[in-house]
Amino acid sequence: MYQLATSSPKESLLEALRQGVRQLMARFPAEYWRELDEHGAYPEAFMKAMTEAGYLAALIPEEYGGGGVGITEASVILEEVNRAGGNAAVGHAQMYTMGIILRHGSEEQKRRYLPKIANGQLRLQAFGVTEPNAGSNTLNIRTTAVRQGDYYIINGQKIWTSRAQHSDLMILLARTTPKSQVQKRTEGLSVFIVDMREAIGHGMTVKPIPTMINHHTTEVYFDDLKVPAENLIGEEGQGFRYILHGMNAERILIAAECIGDGYWFLEKASAYANERSVFDVPIGAHQGVQFPLAKAYINLRAADLMRFDAAQKYDRGERVGPEANMAKYLAAEASWEAANVAMQTFGGFGFAREYDIERKFRETKLYQIAPISTNLILAYIGQHVLKLPKSY
Repeated sequence: MYQLATSSPKESLLEALRQGVRQLMARFPAEYWRELDEHGAYPEAFMKAMTEAGYLAALIPEEYGGGGVGITEASVILEEVNRAGGNAAVGHAQMYTMGIILRHGSEEQKRRYLPKIANGQLRLQAFGVTEPNAGSNTLNIRTTAVRQGDYYIINGQKIWTSRAQHSDLMILLARTTPKSQVQKRTEGLSVFIVDMREAIGHGMTVKPIPTMINHHTTEVYFDDLKVPAENLIGEEGQGFRYILHGMNAERILIAAECIGDGYWFLEKASAYANERSVFDVPIGAHQGVQFPLAKAYINLRAADLMRFDAAQKYDRGERVGPEANMAKYLAAEASWEAANVAMQTFGGFGFAREYDIERKFRETKLYQIAPISTNLILAYIGQHVLKLPKSY
């Protein structure tokens, strides 16, 4: 006798995660996010709920108090936050940044930090990499870390370090060997755990940067900051290699947030196009409204599939640079297309704060620019996949 096929355990887990996040997000409706956006406030209540539910510790192994799942599951969590009209950016760094400690840290560092990150005693949301004079050229950073006895003395500046004002720890990339003294251009950079509770006011200064979205970003200054040598992650000089893996995780997770945004825009726009009548028919009946929505949905679904392809390869431990970059590119493009279509569908009402289109419109634009611009992704694919000459 034939039996109906049932979903796999993996599919069941993903669906359970989706339902759980949707239930949590019901406690944080549009008004909650609108109020935060208006005042540039940090979503304390949301972050507390996400921590208590275990979602922010999804990628931390069970032995350290986390959920022990992969990037695939983590991406679904963030997708659902944005699909419900929220902004998961505030939590994604806490999910992936700790991976540098997990993959390259000592056992003592893992046991010291990961359980407290998992239960919310510590926040690790700050990733100090980008600098004003380096931008996406990470190998050109100038922040230095000089070993003096049991400490490293750090001097320099970081910019676009989001959530530094709301984090207890920072993962910091600094140069420990001058560029002129390294054999390979990718060497000479090292990664540190900085305890910001001790550092701020004692060599570290954090200044907020007002922006068009509620992203809590900052610039950070280091003036003879002392960091214990035991806070070095892995081997000195190999930090660039360590952060690359974290960047691939970041791109997959941000692709998922874009996909969540895209579905939110299309669901809102489709509902409005069914309800709004002009000249005695719903505007959605007009192909000039219907076709852009359909095209945006097709592109979003394609990006969604690329996200899962990248996430599954990441979870299998395969080389994932091209897929992570393509997923982020397609998802950022698709969410921005959906944002524009939604704005056009709503017309003048799209600019009204009460509909939240303008808020999400601003939020999703970010991902064509950061954490890596779409143009740099195209350059990466051209050079590393298609083997074209280097453009930079």
